[in-house]
Amino acid sequence: MKNQHTQLAATFEVTFGGAPAVNIQAPGRVNLIGEHTDYNDGFVFPAAINFGTWIAASPRDDRMIEVIALDYDNERTRFSLDDIEHVSTATWSNYVRGVCQVLLERFPDLQGANIAVTGNVPQGAGLSSSASFEVALVKMFSTLYELNLTGVEAALLGQKAENVFVGCSCGIMDQLISAMGRQGQAMLLDCRSLEFQHTSLPDTHAIVIINSNVKRGLVDSEYNLRRQQCEEAASIMGVAALRDADLALLARHQSSMSDPVYRRARHIITENQRTIDMYNALRAGNIAEVSTLMAQSHVSMRDDFEITVPPIDYLVEIIDEVIGASGGVRMTGGGFGGCVVALTPKESVAEITTAIDKQYHARTGYEPTLYICSAEQGAFA
Repeated sequence: MKNQHTQLAATFEVTFGGAPAVNIQAPGRVNLIGEHTDYNDGFVFPAAINFGTWIAASPRDDRMIEVIALDYDNERTRFSLDDIEHVSTATWSNYVRGVCQVLLERFPDLQGANIAVTGNVPQGAGLSSSASFEVALVKMFSTLYELNLTGVEAALLGQKAENVFVGCSCGIMDQLISAMGRQGQAMLLDCRSLEFQHTSLPDTHAIVIINSNVKRGLVDSEYNLRRQQCEEAASIMGVAALRDADLALLARHQSSMSDPVYRRARHIITENQRTIDMYNALRAGNIAEVSTLMAQSHVSMRDDFEITVPPIDYLVEIIDEVIGASGGVRMTGGGFGGCVVALTPKESVAEITTAIDKQYHARTGYEPTLYICSAEQGAFA
């Protein structure tokens, strides 16, 4: 990352005529298990990763925000904190505008800033480049103006910016792990209470993320449909959220549900339990159990929640043949493309890479991208 830091500092100096007052970093994340459970008040199990957003910034003595984005050919945007509007061009700038707006609700006297930003979270892969950006921005303002925000408060502000201003109804997981992740550990997060606990990942294993490079089509419409189906199932069972249901309750109400709604609920109920079980399995050092749980999660996403695609299923198959019970593999993220995550012995990484190179493109026509990741510290941790 040294080159990126150097480039960020150099661009800031050229653009704003001086060195930045602060340098901020916030990580992206990968979810090891617990898919679509977040908006059902359930449990998720993410890790912050060594890909993220970097911001160099200095305070201003007026209410203007000036931003230069290195990853968009040094595109610039400028606006006043007294006149924040959603823009259809420079869509990346809506994240800045949204974060400013939610911060102003709490800190109306906030002053402006000069900002240079860059990141290396692969966009569109489901590794949460947007949450990383939001948390980095909140951390930047918090540091520049001593706003005294906790990591949980920062995550909630980032989520609100994305929900209300950007217009994406994400859960809290992405922002919270970016804020509060821990090096070498994964986080079991209760999306209802926002309580979380960490557990160590084995030193012997790496997190390998494979981007299928299947562009994530249908995500918004299908995501919203899945949410509606989950809410319908909860309503039929008379519970506040699927977090509160179990398989026995679901079985009693099966006849009142369409088959898709029943299967969506079954995925969430079983996935919630798998997420808790995986946390316990890692605490006990039981990698064979981790392997089983991740495999069951993938099958449930494929058959009950119906969010995987054939190239993703094939990637999981290739990796599973290499690692067997010595690690786990599953699709991660919203679905319909995106990434596979594997928790794999470090000595198997080369073999996985070779197997994917030999088999994946030949069958699917897609070129995959591999990222070898480690679990890293959050921006507020």
